Amino acid sequence: MSTTSGQGRAPTTVDLAKVGEHRFKATNARGGVLPIGHGDDPDFTPVELLLAALAGCGALDVDFITGKRSEFAGFAARAQGTKVRDENGNHLVGISVTFDVTFPEGEAGDAAREMLPRAIEKSQTRLCTVGRTVTLGEPVSYVAGSLAPVDDPAESPTAP
Repeated sequence: MSTTSGQGRAPTTVDLAKVGEHRFKATNARGGVLPIGHGDDPDFTPVELLLAALAGCGALDVDFITGKRSEFAGFAARAQGTKVRDENGNHLVGISVTFDVTFPEGEAGDAAREMLPRAIEKSQTRLCTVGRTVTLGEPVSYVAGSLAPVDDPAESPTAP
């Protein structure tokens, strides 16, 4: 049986505006701004943003779960995938996120180290909205139309 706990919540939105040749600015409902380009400039490409979202979503999950036990002594993550073009069009294959995490010595660090594999597994199989959406394959519709103003961000709960 499938349940939807997010019913009644406002959708998460990101608006895009053109700021130059092959360059755009994404703005979230809270006013955060992110430049997007096509790879001939320092801006993130859409594929890099997807990989960053996968790593960031998992990193937040790992941080929330292990952080109850100990702060990180060191943290790095890398998301990667290979762009291919085949009978299914352009897409990524071999997508992975690797976490290189250390915790301080001591009881709290030991507890966080013990929890780390479970935190990563929970992120992959249940918690990370970005990874779960990619894994489950939710269809994306691209349509033309007029955009209505976004509601007050304080009234629109969003999640990573």
